[in-house]
Amino acid sequence: MKVIAYAEHWDGEFKKPSYETVGLAREVAQAAGAEMETLVVGALKDKDAALAELNKYGAGKVRYVADERLQHFVLLPQAEAVAQLIGEVDDFIFVAPHTINGRSLASRLAARYEGGMVPGALNVPTFEGSDLLVRKGVFSGKGFAVIRIRSSRKFVTVSPNAYGLREHPGHDMAVEEASVSIPEALFEKVKVVDVRKTAGKVSLTEASIVVSGGRGLKGPENWGMIEELADLLGAATACSKPVADMGWRPHHEHVGQTGLAISPDLYIAVGISGAIQHLAGVNGSKYIVVINKDPEAPFFQNCDYGIVGDAFEVVPRMIETLKNRKG
Repeated sequence: MKVIAYAEHWDGEFKKPSYETVGLAREVAQAAGAEMETLVVGALKDKDAALAELNKYGAGKVRYVADERLQHFVLLPQAEAVAQLIGEVDDFIFVAPHTINGRSLASRLAARYEGGMVPGALNVPTFEGSDLLVRKGVFSGKGFAVIRIRSSRKFVTVSPNAYGLREHPGHDMAVEEASVSIPEALFEKVKVVDVRKTAGKVSLTEASIVVSGGRGLKGPENWGMIEELADLLGAATACSKPVADMGWRPHHEHVGQTGLAISPDLYIAVGISGAIQHLAGVNGSKYIVVINKDPEAPFFQNCDYGIVGDAFEVVPRMIETLKNRKG
């Protein structure tokens, strides 16, 4: 058996989901007594430094395709490159981040290899004989299920923040620069014309802390206190669906059943009632704090800590307290 970790990078740089994926894959390989290799597809900005950082989490043997055309993720050429690196191995476990790119890649490869797949693993899978048991959330995060993968080719994606950053030192890194042959037609299907990055902001899907606002904020002009609280906490900002639909905040900040599903360590909901559709996107949070002046808001039935009060009084006091402690 072989364990294969897919280390996704964004514009040539690794981020937390890839470190979590490599760490979890290392634990699976150790439990199985199996060989592990890490696949990196697309040119890295600073190869030596990036791979050395990746190796802290147990990357070990790395097969690296330094092709600049693959630096920005496009599914068809990326899947072809990864499939060529995997080859015709009969017995393996493929582990990827549960990002938009990671899960689309894993599902495509699972279909190609006729393997079983479980998306969104919440902890390290375990073995029962040759079967792999994977725990994941179900029913919009209201319950858990343990899924058994019986196929010889197994595919798993790792939920962000579920495994955490755990270093696995002591593994010598061996980098093999591999080459793949991608038909030019695959690059013609979808082309990346431009990549624009938001500087100085915490990525919502990777954030350990998220501060989110809803219609209780009454208008976009009041979002300053949400951003200030987030800055003080080193958090990302998010919003409910109605807020995005009204144009108060950009749609990429919308969390919920039809938006992003996130699993931070701490989720602070300000002026959000907590409809089931919103809960579906944040139920993976370790701790949920709700601030709402309506004591009957549904969110209070699904949180760890609740503050019944006016957001325009509570949040400024939180900001003041944080500033005093930092000062």
